[in-house]
Amino acid sequence: MPNIGALLKQEITRLSRREIRGQVQATKKASAQYRRHIAALRRQIGALERQVASLQRRVGHNGAAAPPAEGTPKVRFVAKGLKSQRARLGLSAGEYAKLVGVSPQSIYNWEQGQTSPRPAQIAIIAQLRGVGKREAKSRLEQLGAERAPKKSASKRRRPVE
Repeated sequence: MPNIGALLKQEITRLSRREIRGQVQATKKASAQYRRHIAALRRQIGALERQVASLQRRVGHNGAAAPPAEGTPKVRFVAKGLKSQRARLGLSAGEYAKLVGVSPQSIYNWEQGQTSPRPAQIAIIAQLRGVGKREAKSRLEQLGAERAPKKSASKRRRPVE
């Protein structure tokens, strides 16, 4: 005849395992449901990232660039084209920068392909495509005359004693 203590121990063990299995099963179901939800969110994030990348390629490097007006033709910027245009006009980077209204470092960065000009600057560069050497030099002279420093009365020499 089996010992009553052993029988009680076996029954308690069986009941506790059954109870634990029920609680663990609920936790496993919840965990699987969370994993499925996380996987769906990751797929959604991937789709959104691809969509953002596609839109950025359409817009270009400028980010929030305004769409071109209907009447104006779309102008592309090519660093090699800028360099050849400047060479065709026979201008230094500083002189060309004065015509465009930017710093010589900006012209250098554009030609090297490190940065690209803003849409307003691209429009100015496009206007300069139809300009010849003589007209470019005359525009530079006009800009130089307009920006010539005026002598002020505050810079008077002190008399030598």
